[in-house]
Amino acid sequence: MITSERLQLLLPELVLIPAGEFLMGSQRWREDERPAHPVRLSAFRAALAPVSNAQYALYLEATGAEEPRFWQDERFNPVEQPLVGVSWFEATDFCAWLANETSIPFRLPTEAEREYASLGGLAGADWPWAAEHPLAGEIGRLERPHMPQPECGNGYGLRCTAENVHEWCQDWYHPDYYSHSLAEAPAGPESGSRRVSRGGSWRHSIKFTRLTARASLDPAFRYNDFGFRVYADA
Repeated sequence: MITSERLQLLLPELVLIPAGEFLMGSQRWREDERPAHPVRLSAFRAALAPVSNAQYALYLEATGAEEPRFWQDERFNPVEQPLVGVSWFEATDFCAWLANETSIPFRLPTEAEREYASLGGLAGADWPWAAEHPLAGEIGRLERPHMPQPECGNGYGLRCTAENVHEWCQDWYHPDYYSHSLAEAPAGPESGSRRVSRGGSWRHSIKFTRLTARASLDPAFRYNDFGFRVYADA
């Protein structure tokens, strides 16, 4: 059990993402991003930034859960940096625990929600910023994640939606899912072997951090550029 004071330190700042319709995917890039197709979503909430090491440390203290991979590595454990080295299962366990403690239905996002939120209100964009990003020249040459800053925010204020760490999503991954994706709140294939992740990485060049770019990983794997952000229904 965690005290109310420490729970307040753990709670993320949530941003309301308005209901709307957008064109998911892209006709200009990889095959698994095609076809671009209209998707309608109800309003939901997204954390301002990915889960940090400071937040996850409180979770470990309260639950006795296993430390993430790289937890003792000084490049990846500064308290202000996004958490890395957690599997999809660990990310969903954290969401379930936090939901139980707060009665807020925290969860991972669907792939559609993640793309819609990351656009920040833009249409047909490759990145969440209209002008040159202040970190554009550094992405791919960094040695670790960085503390999410306001200048990394998109139109909704969400920080680091196209760089810093990959973020786990709920969905199973399949390369041709868009060919038969639902228009209303799609939730991905019913089964698979890899889970979707979205967003860029501190170690990937900027051309791989596009908002429509799809990535996937075995849900049990724990990499040093994989973290997550919590979402909740509105």
